[in-house]
Amino acid sequence: QVQLVESGGGLVQPGGSVTLSCAASGFGVEYWTIGWFRQAPGKEREGVSCISKNGDSWYAADSVKGRFTISRDLEKKTVYLQMKSLTFGDTGIYYCARRFHDGACSTVDGFGSWGQGTQVTVST
Repeated sequence: QVQLVESGGGLVQPGGSVTLSCAASGFGVEYWTIGWFRQAPGKEREGVSCISKNGDSWYAADSVKGRFTISRDLEKKTVYLQMKSLTFGDTGIYYCARRFHDGACSTVDGFGSWGQGTQVTVST
């Protein structure tokens, strides 16, 4: 059964760090583009970062580049999103999903097998 399960979210202070995990089952992450998305209250789900089949990474340039790092462990079938220097604007539910094709992941188009999401709250 194909499934993606996110974990690692929580309450973080501004300037803090957190690492999210997206654990896959039923398929190998090296055969799909895996994307991280976030949805803030009242806003549409937006792409944050993704890693392609060959390991190339893409980041939403304006909001997260330089602060977030995506990586994967093929043996563990897990994709990680390391987030540093967090700001209030990073608050939201973070989801992972998969897409067969490579390329940028600024929108949810083509992505499926969504996980249930993990909440990240940046607050004092």
